[in-house]
Amino acid sequence: MQHPSSGSRRYLLLGLLVLGSLLGLPRASRAQTALGLGWARNNVNGAVFRKNSVVTHKREQFTAYYDSLGYVVLAKRHLPAGPWQVQRTQYQGNVKDAHNVISLMVDGAGYVHLSFDHHNNPLHYCRSKVPGSLDMGELQPMTGQQEQKVSYPEFHRFPNGDLLFMYRDGGSGNGNLVLNRYRPKTRQWRRLHDVLIDGEGQRNAYWQACIDARGTIHVSWVWRESPDVASNHDMAYARSLDGGKTWQKSTGERYQVPITERTAEYACRIPQRSELINQTSITADASGNPYIATYWRPAGMQVPQYQLVYLEAKQWKTAQVGQRTTPFSLSGAGTKKIPMARPQVLVGEKKGHRRVYVLFRDAERQDRISVAQCVDLTKNQWTTTDLTTISVGSWEPSYDTERWKKQGVLSLFVQRTGQGDGETLEKLAPQPVYILEWNPNTVAAPVGRASAAPTHAADGWKLVWVDEFNTPGPHDPRRLKFENGFVRNHELQWYLPDSAR
Repeated sequence: MQHPSSGSRRYLLLGLLVLGSLLGLPRASRAQTALGLGWARNNVNGAVFRKNSVVTHKREQFTAYYDSLGYVVLAKRHLPAGPWQVQRTQYQGNVKDAHNVISLMVDGAGYVHLSFDHHNNPLHYCRSKVPGSLDMGELQPMTGQQEQKVSYPEFHRFPNGDLLFMYRDGGSGNGNLVLNRYRPKTRQWRRLHDVLIDGEGQRNAYWQACIDARGTIHVSWVWRESPDVASNHDMAYARSLDGGKTWQKSTGERYQVPITERTAEYACRIPQRSELINQTSITADASGNPYIATYWRPAGMQVPQYQLVYLEAKQWKTAQVGQRTTPFSLSGAGTKKIPMARPQVLVGEKKGHRRVYVLFRDAERQDRISVAQCVDLTKNQWTTTDLTTISVGSWEPSYDTERWKKQGVLSLFVQRTGQGDGETLEKLAPQPVYILEWNPNTVAAPVGRASAAPTHAADGWKLVWVDEFNTPGPHDPRRLKFENGFVRNHELQWYLPDSAR
């Protein structure tokens, strides 16, 4: 890797100081050492629709991000806590457009698949030269058809190791959902559907998808009538039990493909101009019941609220998650600077009981990473915990879906990011990228700065070090000292006392 400039040293040191304050926290919630500095002037590294930003295959975990110059950087480590191997690829993206996210996945044979830098432009796709490698091959087509106006690429992995690739063909308000499937045995992609969901030239679907433990594909979506975000409406649903060949409603009634506004099943009817957000998250429990997390402004109310739409006993239900108090409007085109993140939803089991988790970031909670938990949806009582005590700016949650499925451990991609309205940029220097781990089955403490006193003393945890970093001026030399060169791993870096704040 290149030697950092003096400015980069300053921000890397600041990131390491923040991460250093994590020492002594319970293993339930911890952040790994910073991988490097990522582009942060918009949310291209931190968008919720990255599928995936982090992924595990066997005992190796991979992640990707754009660095300060817009190069795609890949990294991997050996679980549970091996050191990160970081490698800048030969590929660059237009990081000034927050739509142009990086999505990656590892197939059942161990090859890394990468797609990046898309907003109505030709497909950018490559895969590793050998299994487990960070050395990527040349850009190549998948099927060669409908690959000129690609947006929102995302990968999903089937239980047998095959991959599903989804993307929008066309523009906002006028686009269609395309599906491809990859088989590691043949190392070839084939088309499943040219148009799974058809906007009929009048609208397009903004979807969220998942593959459950049984291999069922779940897709839900909102319709948008124009590039104006305020034209989002309704929440539709479809599933496939045969790997994407045929599709059905939650009742088992078979769809005629392509699915249109008229033929879709609706999990929830939501009118236009309800501040309904698009591209959020969906998951399924062990029985294959879907759960959709999103937000909108309920009728007669002024404030958008997080909402859970879920299927139970063959009936669609809706539950409000928490109670926000700050109104805002989504009206307008382009990526918005929004006071709340689009949420991620996860379902887990603890002592035989279902638990639902909604991950989010909200200005009402000082833009920390937060998780709302509910153990009984019939009572709809949510407990909210902050997983960090520091702000992550405009970040949205994306996580390692495969590790969560197999181990019940959340590996969350974290980087503080900015975001201006209409694709404008914030004056934010490159920020440290790291993976936050959280195990909901273990007592957790916030990551960022340790509490002044043990939060769960009864569980045997003892606070061993704390520094709030809340005093102006230089750091306390009795608590933190500079290294003359980064001697622990022999990098050619030198931290300057005058650069620390």
